[in-house]
Amino acid sequence: MNFKVGMISLGCPKNQVDGEILLNKLKESGFTPVSSIEESDVVIVNTCGFIEDAKREAIETILEVAEYKKAGIIRAVVVTGCLAERYRDEIIKEMPEVDAVVGIGANSDIVKICQKALCGITTAFYPDKCNLPLDDKRLLSTPPHWAYLRISDGCDNKCSYCAIPSIRGPFRSRTEESIVKEAESLAENGVKEIILIAQDTTKYGYDLYGEYRLASLLRKLVEINGIEWIRLFYCYPDRITDELIELIASEEKICSYIDIPLQHCNREVLRAMNRSGSYDELKELLKKMRDKIDGLSIRTTFMVGFPGETDEQFEELCRFVKEMKFDKMGCFAFSPEEDTPAFDMENQIDDEVKQRRAEVLMNTQYYISEEANKNRIGKTYKTIVDSFENGKYIGRSYLDSPEIDAGIIFTSKRTLKIGDFVNVKINSVSDYDLIGENTDECSQ
Repeated sequence: MNFKVGMISLGCPKNQVDGEILLNKLKESGFTPVSSIEESDVVIVNTCGFIEDAKREAIETILEVAEYKKAGIIRAVVVTGCLAERYRDEIIKEMPEVDAVVGIGANSDIVKICQKALCGITTAFYPDKCNLPLDDKRLLSTPPHWAYLRISDGCDNKCSYCAIPSIRGPFRSRTEESIVKEAESLAENGVKEIILIAQDTTKYGYDLYGEYRLASLLRKLVEINGIEWIRLFYCYPDRITDELIELIASEEKICSYIDIPLQHCNREVLRAMNRSGSYDELKELLKKMRDKIDGLSIRTTFMVGFPGETDEQFEELCRFVKEMKFDKMGCFAFSPEEDTPAFDMENQIDDEVKQRRAEVLMNTQYYISEEANKNRIGKTYKTIVDSFENGKYIGRSYLDSPEIDAGIIFTSKRTLKIGDFVNVKINSVSDYDLIGENTDECSQ
């Protein structure tokens, strides 16, 4: 019998790549992937378990899917991903409607797991995390013109607030050959933009080669025909080398865009987080990058309300954000996670204070982003076409990453295809979006 499988993948792009590998395994074994729960025989909930909000979303999603099983619309529910790895038997104990809860090391066995679930056999399976496949074939869930490319998994940084090392296991790089081969395959299938992801992208290669090899990898990736943009996510500030900065500055295919989750700027708070750096050190790094890389767009993330964060330390963070004028910034309130050193640190901060600080910081960033967008009026940017909606095209310049950043809404006198590159002149701003028109009418 040809069973249909649906998937809801939550959380970060790394988890999304896991989901794409799972779906491809199932498709190759005879399952038919479908886009809606109602069409499915078995539904996989690929969960995130990083912080409290993510856990809550995952649990709510599992319960919603379980209702479809109760109603007889679907036959089985399988839970995978970080929440499943982290909370294991608790999920089956608390949610008897779930047929399988399996850790990330069980991803290679997803076909047997789904088959058992459809036969009414309950499975709880948690093999070694390092069994997680990093370079299997994928069934892309992104649009055909861009894709994530995972270069490593796991983490050894051991930030005091973070459960990822215990969930995902130790840092593991893929070989350069494996990554280049996958990138070539993506390009052959029409992908024009690849986004490099890992828990710590800048540490790539250290476990395999005894040195940081991100720059080496990038030099190979820029040689691939068909790939026009390469974008970097999750770069750790300590490991942004001069070699990497110079390479981004000199290689046209590498977007002048970098995601650096800084978390804070105060030295004492960073030390408590088991991270290095300070206001002045981070300022020096960012200045060097901006001086070397023309038009650099920096995305970052900050955490507020870490245990012991004083009003003065938070105010220092606000000053830092105002001075640095980040192009993109996210902020989240500290979430105490079990089995991390920060979980039971002294001087925990009240939830209302944490949320208020997050709102203040995001409001500060709003005006910075507004000013940056206004400064782009009158400029022309090479833009990739992502979609066509309500008579207008929606795309992005190198300044914007798909799914998390705003984009450019523009008109064109001729019909364009999704994935086309065109030049767009910015005429106005609407909230975070830029409004423009295709001026040269030529594919780039």
